Parts: sequence; structure tokens; C-alpha cells
Amino acid sequence: MYKVTLKIDGMMCGMREAHINETIRKNIADAKKVSSSHTKGITTFETETLPEKALLEKAIADTGYELLDIQSETVEKKKWGLF
Repeated sequence: MYKVTLKIDGMMCGMREAHINETIRKNIADAKKVSSSHTKGITTFETETLPEKALLEKAIADTGYELLDIQSETVEKKKWGLF
């Protein structure tokens, strides 16, 4: 599992965050935990496979915003249970 962080220029309010979140869900089939912050200028999500940079750049550009940076890190799934 990967956590992907996108640095995005142009988000000015909560409605813009929702727009970006919808775009990520629409373009990244297995995106989970999609979240955006216009004050920080970032969007984060988790995915099983790393999306292609060109796909992310086009999806964000099509919304009218600019993708400034992409970072990813490996995250472990939490196991639930008593043992």
C-alpha cells in the first residue's frame, strides 16, 4: 500500500478540495482515504499501485489546477485482532 501526496496550486476553499477529491476517485480506481487541504495545498490518498505521473498531471490540469509535486511512501496495513 502506498500513501501518495500531491502538492497542488489553485485550491482556494472547501469546494475546491471536494473537486480535487472527486477527480482523484474518478481517475485512480483503487484510491482510498482521499483527503485535501486547501490551506496546505495538498491532497493525499492511499492506493495499492502507484499511479503514473502523467495520469495525475493530466487529471489535475483538467480541473484547472497545477500539480507542483508528487511524493509517495510505503505504508503498512494495520492488522486488527486480539492476537
